[in-house]
Amino acid sequence: MEISVSITDNDVRKGGIVSLVSPRNPTPTKTVYLSNIDQTVAFPVQTVFFYEVPPGGGIPTFDVTERVRISVSEVLLIPYYFMAGRLNFNLQTKRLELVCNNAGVLFVGATSHLRLNELGNLSLPNPSFRHLVLQTEGFESFAETPIFTIQVTRFKCGGFSIGFVTNHSILDGRSAAEMFENLASICRGEGMKTHELNIDRSCIRARDPPQIKFKHTEYTKLAEATSLASSFTSPIQPPTSTTLTGLLPDHEFRMFSFNPDMIRCLKEKAMTKCSSFEAIVAHIWRARTKAIFDNLDEISSVLFAVDIRSRMSPPLPQGFSGNAVITASASAKVADLGEKPFSFCVEMVKEAIERVTDEYVRSGIDWLEVYKGMPSTLNGNFFLSAWWKLPFYELDFGYGKPLYGGPVAGGMGEFVLLLSSGNDMGKRGGVNVWIALEKDKMERFSCHVFEI
Repeated sequence: MEISVSITDNDVRKGGIVSLVSPRNPTPTKTVYLSNIDQTVAFPVQTVFFYEVPPGGGIPTFDVTERVRISVSEVLLIPYYFMAGRLNFNLQTKRLELVCNNAGVLFVGATSHLRLNELGNLSLPNPSFRHLVLQTEGFESFAETPIFTIQVTRFKCGGFSIGFVTNHSILDGRSAAEMFENLASICRGEGMKTHELNIDRSCIRARDPPQIKFKHTEYTKLAEATSLASSFTSPIQPPTSTTLTGLLPDHEFRMFSFNPDMIRCLKEKAMTKCSSFEAIVAHIWRARTKAIFDNLDEISSVLFAVDIRSRMSPPLPQGFSGNAVITASASAKVADLGEKPFSFCVEMVKEAIERVTDEYVRSGIDWLEVYKGMPSTLNGNFFLSAWWKLPFYELDFGYGKPLYGGPVAGGMGEFVLLLSSGNDMGKRGGVNVWIALEKDKMERFSCHVFEI
């Protein structure tokens, strides 16, 4: 599936001066400890939401930019004061930390001469949509770079987009979605939906001394990985290209859509009770392995995030805002994935999820304390990132629900994205799979992925 529309600098005009928005009232100034999980994901996440003019004219959108800016400054940044802070690398501890210093959130209003219907298929992760999120390349040092930016872009038709950049080391997907929901609620005049936020990561601090009780093949020692290409080895730099060929010249990007009937067939094929997520992960893993690997004796692995909020003992505090996910992995010989029944692949994925207990998580955190690792997306392995269940389709800033919301495409070939299916926005069970592969391998994957 091709992206037919490319937005350029000439299509979006930033209005006025890009401003740093700080909390209107005094907020705490302190340094926040970042967990070992936070340390592995210190890269920017770009998300954009599209809104059309409400049917029948509805509420005019001319004031949306000011409405969002005031809501951020006067309300959101009081409980979310830490999002106006900055990351700092502590030379003494050799760790990233969050400095809550009220330095501000980067904010801008923009206009475009384009209409929303000229942007093509909004559900495709389009790298040129980076013009709809506020970039931070102009800052001289890491310690000066904002960890949260907002851009509101109004289109010629009266519709608009809201683009966010957040740093993954501060918020995981669930925490970021909750913050967006709170901002939308404030913009509607309904105030904060969440009344308790907890940014204390001490509950998932490494033990002293560390107690590593599992192998943790889901991680690679950083010392062994920094010379190899991976999204986790150079996490701070956002992609700069606005074309897919510019991101990964030797790769092809494609979207594969699975409707609810196809997912139902996969679950029936599993011959065991499983979730839609488990069935899709197993299927993509198997198809990609057949496309990528030629040596049947090699080991193929799929990695994915598992929420640990309720898996810890005791559970993480109510309102925990941070990275409450751990990397899980399923591994098997290439020959087994291709020759054994689909139920084998599903069982491998289910076992990977079931391994994530309190003791396994704490062992993984201790492993990261000792070895300073990163998720093992090397040697043909990949990370499957699930966006399709995040509640983006409810994000109403006072002008109705979005046409679509999701990530901006980045140059991360070792990531496979699970996205909401078109304007379905995850409500009816469909899912889109966004994947990048070398061209010859993409042809092989295309043959295997619809073997249902």
